[in-house]
Amino acid sequence: MKDRAFTSSMTPREYAAALLWLPVHLVLLPLLCVRLMENGSLTESQANLLVYGAGALCLSLLCSGFLRRDFDPLCDNLPGCLLEILLSYGLMLGCNLIASTLLNVLENLLGNGSELLNQNNEALLDLAGEDFGSISAVAIFLAPIAEELMFRGTLLFALYHIWGYALLDPAYWLYMLQYLPAGFLLCRCYERTNSVWCSIFFHMLVNLVSLRLLMLIEQLL
Repeated sequence: MKDRAFTSSMTPREYAAALLWLPVHLVLLPLLCVRLMENGSLTESQANLLVYGAGALCLSLLCSGFLRRDFDPLCDNLPGCLLEILLSYGLMLGCNLIASTLLNVLENLLGNGSELLNQNNEALLDLAGEDFGSISAVAIFLAPIAEELMFRGTLLFALYHIWGYALLDPAYWLYMLQYLPAGFLLCRCYERTNSVWCSIFFHMLVNLVSLRLLMLIEQLL
């Protein structure tokens, strides 16, 4: 559906705001939440809600002009945008199958006799069991808005989801393979539709289905 030049871009001020929010999101807010959890003021689920809620709200305000400008291409070609989101999701399923197969091969080559677990998924399931409503709001609505405005880069997106675990165990760097397809296809969806809203909605769809599937698998096990 890409039949015109890509024109969606942040102004220097909007780009700087999104970039400056990264250390707030990655360091300052988490440190504040740790202190609040230590004195019993917050649960871990509430801490996630605070971090992503603040990110979604502040970035939406700071980048409001960008979001407004990118809303026009979505409205101008809504059927095409919806088709692109669904096509991207289908492509992601196929890419994830290839990535999972490759990951299994690499795990076997490690020869340690044990299967690694995606700690990001495990943590999500634990938090969902603690407070399903809050974690659903974070995963389905707040995280896609905050993450799409903070970055839309494949490698950074994948790195963001595993770096904390990989620092403790280098073997977890392998799990970047599970996030690279989604990161690449989110970029592709954004570029082809000329609207960051499409990558946001695609991201929401991915997280919605993934959360539901993880919860279903957990119940079956």
